[in-house]
Parts: sequence; C-alpha cells; structure tokens
Amino acid sequence: MASLTASIHHKVLSFPSVSFSPLSRLNSCYSFASSSSICRSPAHLLHRQVHHSHFASTAAQTLAKAASPTVAVSNLAPSRPYSSATTRLSLISRHLNEHHQSSYPPINTPYTAERESLPASTDDLPYTPLQRSPSHVQKRQLSTSASNMSTQPPHPSLLIPGPIEITDEVSQSMSHYAQSHVGQPFVNTFGETLTLLRDLFQTSNPGSQPFVIAGSGTLGWDLVAANLIEPGEDVLVLHSGYFADSFAECIATYGGKPTQLKAPIGDRPQLPEIEAALKEKKYKAVTVTHVDTSTGVLSHIQPLSDLIRRVSPDTLLVVDGVCSVGGEELYFDKMSIDVALTASQKAIGCPPGLSIVMVSEKAMNVFKSRKSPPGSYYASFKNWLPIMQNYEAKKPSYFATPPTQLVNALNTALKQLLSQPIEARIAQHHKISQYVKSEITKLGLKQLPTDPANAANTMTAIYLPEGMTPPEILPKLMAKGVIFAGGLHREIATRYIRFGHMGVTAMDESRGEIDKAIEALKSGLAEVEKAKK
Repeated sequence: MASLTASIHHKVLSFPSVSFSPLSRLNSCYSFASSSSICRSPAHLLHRQVHHSHFASTAAQTLAKAASPTVAVSNLAPSRPYSSATTRLSLISRHLNEHHQSSYPPINTPYTAERESLPASTDDLPYTPLQRSPSHVQKRQLSTSASNMSTQPPHPSLLIPGPIEITDEVSQSMSHYAQSHVGQPFVNTFGETLTLLRDLFQTSNPGSQPFVIAGSGTLGWDLVAANLIEPGEDVLVLHSGYFADSFAECIATYGGKPTQLKAPIGDRPQLPEIEAALKEKKYKAVTVTHVDTSTGVLSHIQPLSDLIRRVSPDTLLVVDGVCSVGGEELYFDKMSIDVALTASQKAIGCPPGLSIVMVSEKAMNVFKSRKSPPGSYYASFKNWLPIMQNYEAKKPSYFATPPTQLVNALNTALKQLLSQPIEARIAQHHKISQYVKSEITKLGLKQLPTDPANAANTMTAIYLPEGMTPPEILPKLMAKGVIFAGGLHREIATRYIRFGHMGVTAMDESRGEIDKAIEALKSGLAEVEKAKK
C-alpha cells in the first residue's frame, strides 16, 4: 500500500512543463499577419494549478478509505471542479494578449474564441513578467532549415506544386482543441471564413455563393458536374495538360458529354480555335485549367471570358484554379467567371483537405432551374447551399461534419493572405517566378511551356538533361533538404521535374528557400552527371 501511495502521489504531483515560442514580425514588405505567441501545451494545463499539498492530502485520504488496491481516478480529482476551470479565461493566454500588442489583424488560433467571449475569473493569479535582456530572447525565424525552424519540427523544404509550406501560425491553428461543429464559436469562425473567401476571389455580388467542403480539389469537379451539367449536355474542355483529361472523365461520369480541345504539350488552346468550337454547337459550359500543374502552363482567363460572352453568352465559364487562386490573376466578378474551384493546400497556404468553390449568381440560377435532381448526394448544392448560407449568417447548421481544425487553419491563412492587397501578392509571385525561371535558364535547362507568356507564376516545370530521369535527381535534392515533384504528364513523365514556388515560400524571401532550392538543383545535377561518367 505504501508503494502504491507513493506511486499515486508521484503521478498526481507530476506536471508537464509549459513552454512558449516568442513570435516577432516578419522583416519584409510582403510579410504575413502574425499573432501573439501561443501556448504549446494541452489546454487544461493553462488553468491555475491547485497546490501540490492539496493533491497529496486528497490522495492520502482516498487511499486510506480504499478497501482494495483498485483506486478510482475520480476520487483523486481536486475539490475545485475542472468544469469550473474551463469556464474562465486562461491566465497565460490572456497575458499574451495583453503583453504582445500587434498591428496585424487578429487571426484565429487556439483560445481566441474564449478570450473574446468569456469574462475573466476573479481567482486568476497575478502575473509578473520576467525581465529579460534582448540578447536572451530568441528571434523568430521562418526558414525551414534545421537550425532556424521556429515552432515546426525541422524538415526538408516542400517545394512541389502542392501541398506547400505553411506558416507557423497556420500550423498552430491546426492544433486547435476540439470544437462542436454547431457550437457558436466554430460557427462564427466558419462564417467569417466564407466571407473572407469573397475577398479572396474578388466578388462583391451577394448572389455569389462560396462553398467549403471536406475533400480535395478534385471534389470541385464533382460539384460542377453533379449540379451544373445535366445528362446529355455538352461541355467544352480546354486541354493544357493532364488535369483536363481528369475533369472530362468526371463530367462523363455524371452523364455530361465532354469535348476536349487539346493543345500540344507546353501550349494552350488558342482563341480562334475556341471561337470556332463555340460556333459549331451549343455548350453548357467551358472548363479551363488556370494552371495545369502537370505542365506548368498558364491559361489567360480575361480574353477567354470576353470571347465566351461575345460568342456564347449563356455558356458557363468554369475555372479550375486549384494551383492559381492566391498566386495568379483571378478576379471573379471582373472576369465574369461562373465557377472558380480551388483547394486549401496550394497558393492559399493551408494543409490539404478542403475543397473551396465560388459559384456565381448566374450559375446558381442555372442549378435552381435544372430539370433533373443533382447526380450526387454528398456533392449536391441542394444539400450544401443552406448549410453555407446559415454558417455565413453565423447560424448553426448541419448536413455533414466539417473538419473544424482545417477550417480554423483556413481562417488564419486567409487573414494572412488578405493582410495586403491581392495585387501585391500576385506581383510578388510573378517576381519570384521570373527569378526562378531565369536561374533555370542559366543552368542550361529548358521548361515545358513553349511560350514564356504561358508559364505559370506559382510553379515551374523543368526538362531534365538528356538521359537523366527524376529518380536520379530527386533523391539528391532530398538529401540537400529540398523536395521537388516528378513529372505527371503521362507522355513525358520520365523527362521532367516540377518546382512549386507559391504561398509563404514566395511571399517571405527571408526564408531563403528559393535560393536553397536552386543551389540544390545545381549541385544535384552535377553529382548525377559525375556519377554517369
């Protein structure tokens, strides 16, 4: 019994340490919104700890009354109920809010909802901050090198066309404690997120409808095919790479009749060809991949939109912006786009798992007038429309459970993204893209896009030297702390690699990831060539 008492006493009095990571503002004109430091320990450790002597006394009394070696855990609980502790603000998180003032917009991170909605408790302990000299305060670094990491574990720089690197604040938002998907704090966050998407897509029309649904960017194809295309209707699919094939297959799955207008590898369908196709028959929709990540080809939306409105104004314009939204020019209202679909894990800078779609008022009216029910249950606008509308109005609603942590992370990512004008963000992506492409050219390498005007700003597709394959170079890059992607286009997959440069990697040059990647590629190519001799 004595040994059991000692064991229980030890467990009761053992508390994990609570540590913090100081955050500072980014020293760049393209900096991201920063939040106050966030406690990295479990939420229940943030509440005031009851004195050790009280725990010891409670444990001893419980063990003295026990009739057998079996001890009920509930009997060891402190006299102050845990439920009471959870109703008041965290002393530590409130201290952080008071002592770390920032001019950046607030972001959604753990404890935000509680700090904003609950009153302070009268039994909070006073806090006296430690006096530290500046030399003792660790400076925050956002580089992904092993020696400069901030709150994220050391890891190679993820420079593929998605998923991409995320900021520390987004990473911390992913660790948000569990929430009810119909509880008001989460409903408020989700509603705000939907409104922020209107700013991201640049639509001020209240009839435009955002959707955020658990799934990958591919789910956006299903949402289009199941709700806007009825069986037997024709769709013109503009082909600039692998993903047009997949979109066409999705449309056919729901009974639509896709016609692909294909361009040679590295190019895009030209306007005269598109105009001839539109005059040949009536198409319910035209789909275009804004940036096809299999080729790095960029399609230009404004001239395409102008053509459709002139030649076939009833035809819907559907833009697959999975690798473009947040990094390329896409103005929903100005470009008369009817559907723009994307995903969380690319230029928006959030982990994967959310399908994000903006639908125009015109397209929503097309959906409402369809003659047959939607071809999907999970991807049905009929099921999701009231949910999205209620969430944006800050009203709880339910069809299927949203991923609450991902929505919190998206909320943070959008606030960081929108902390500066969209035009400035696009300009920075263009600047980085031009730098990357010029350095690739200096290495004597060619790129897939046949015309520089058709090259994406969010990624670069690079032909390898003759006789070299992705399995030879990619491990070399990994060993140097850089991850590129292999080829994806089935006809040339073994001849090229892909370099993603979007989101925080492009926006925060102080991370040094772009130069690190170029240097790794240069030395990696030399090593492979040397090994072949």
